[in-house]
Amino acid sequence: MQAAGVAGAGAAVLTLAMYYTYVLRSKIDDKLYVGFSDNLKERIKMHADDMVKATKDRRPLELIYYEASLSKERALEREKYFKSGFRRRFLKNRIS
Repeated sequence: MQAAGVAGAGAAVLTLAMYYTYVLRSKIDDKLYVGFSDNLKERIKMHADDMVKATKDRRPLELIYYEASLSKERALEREKYFKSGFRRRFLKNRIS
């Protein structure tokens, strides 16, 4: 955790870093894209604005799933898991 500032009568305000694993679905070919970010809103905007080479020709995209984690390592592990063969079964159970 890192202190982001001070609020009021000497009380420290803490900001927790969040890390996201997310899944997008292409509305063109119905294929999935799995990614990782520490700023999910900005990353989704980058996908929408043609700033991500891997999804540039697959737009429009929809966010179908995401997870948040306090651990960067854990979020990266989840990204790797979703990119494995297990993702279809997991996502089918989650979003069906």
